[in-house]
Amino acid sequence: MGVGKSTVGRRLANRMRLPFVDADTAIEQAAGMTVAEIFARFGEPYFRDGERRVIQRLMDGTPKVIATGGGAFINDETRALILAEATAIWLRAHPDVLAERVGRRDTRPLLRGKDPRKVLAELAAIRNPIYAEAHIHITSNAAPHETTVNAILKAIGHGRHAA
Repeated sequence: MGVGKSTVGRRLANRMRLPFVDADTAIEQAAGMTVAEIFARFGEPYFRDGERRVIQRLMDGTPKVIATGGGAFINDETRALILAEATAIWLRAHPDVLAERVGRRDTRPLLRGKDPRKVLAELAAIRNPIYAEAHIHITSNAAPHETTVNAILKAIGHGRHAA
């Protein structure tokens, strides 16, 4: 949350000349409501099930860059699918950096009415060992997004082919 998955993903796709899909946007289109509305109305387990089905549908064998929500990779089925069928990239950042970024908008269901730094630190403690299963680990810091995109391209061996 707040690491720049959508922005970096969109720029990465552009550099690789591939389509980009934000899984949260695809979920919102399929449900006809926002992620926050789905959480509020049906709860997180319902959202995660829909998220898993949408990601499975997106992973149709056609090369593309998919940005998933922070909780998607925590789901055992979703994670197994991603690890088997794709190159999983973990964009990681310190909780303080993330809290500063997400503090700009109140659209994060898991943060509503809570201290972002505390929640993000707790999420990191639980999720980071699972995120560590990703094929590639990239640190996202205060540098421009292009720095992160370049690091990903280098890690996946496409650096010299990128425009």
